[in-house]
Amino acid sequence: MIDMKTGRRIGAILLNVVVGVGGIIMALPIVWMVSASFKPLNEIYRYPPTLIPEGFTFGNYQRLVTEWPFWNWYINSLLVAVIVTVAVLFFTSLAGFAFAKYRFRGSRVLFIILLGSTMIPFQLILIPLFIIMSRLSWTNSYAALIIPFMAPALGIFLMRQFMLSIPSELMESARIDGASEFSIYWRIMLPLARPALAAQGVLTFLGSWNSYLWPLAVLRANDAMTLPVGVASMAGGLTAGSEPPLGASMAAATLVTIPVILVFISVQKQYIAGLTAASVKQ
Repeated sequence: MIDMKTGRRIGAILLNVVVGVGGIIMALPIVWMVSASFKPLNEIYRYPPTLIPEGFTFGNYQRLVTEWPFWNWYINSLLVAVIVTVAVLFFTSLAGFAFAKYRFRGSRVLFIILLGSTMIPFQLILIPLFIIMSRLSWTNSYAALIIPFMAPALGIFLMRQFMLSIPSELMESARIDGASEFSIYWRIMLPLARPALAAQGVLTFLGSWNSYLWPLAVLRANDAMTLPVGVASMAGGLTAGSEPPLGASMAAATLVTIPVILVFISVQKQYIAGLTAASVKQ
């Protein structure tokens, strides 16, 4: 007969084994991608594949930066992702603060409409949004990639849910001390909402960094492309007899993942805390 303590220990061991196996399965494609970025083309196609490169080379990275404007794509993606993330954190936290702590006429109806907008697929509004961008002459510019996505409804919902958990008594104390409403938001609510801001920041940065469909629709010039569109276009325009850019694509994918990993590692604790806080009910 297994006692309760032994049963819990066995359960914890089994859970760790399952999580470990799942982590290995998920990490294996990434490891192969990094390995392939240092392999010559014939070794990439070799079967069975090798995990450690036998013909170690930096040729794929050299080809990537000489044959394509990769660093232009990288800078474009980084600028857009950073600007969008900062703008989203400001506007969603400000709107979430208003919905969570103020009662005004139509606020509940407005919030319901806001939530309903999240049910509309982006593909459904892509063409009308593209027409608006064209009439504003914003196509092939940063404005088309940034302005339409500065206040997403899902981000406002996340910030509202977190700010509902912050005691309103803190606001009353600040008002007694003579603080303005914006000062309350900036000096009290924002510092206390750091977990939600971290979660929203990571989600926004990843969404902008990996965005493909919208940049594909509004960008035309090769130098103005972002990374997903630029890397996808690498296979096009090859001359007859030229080497397929598989190794260069793996090198590009490896460099693309670096900012994502750094962002997540830097805020992983706040990110998890912010996601769990979204379950707070009014």
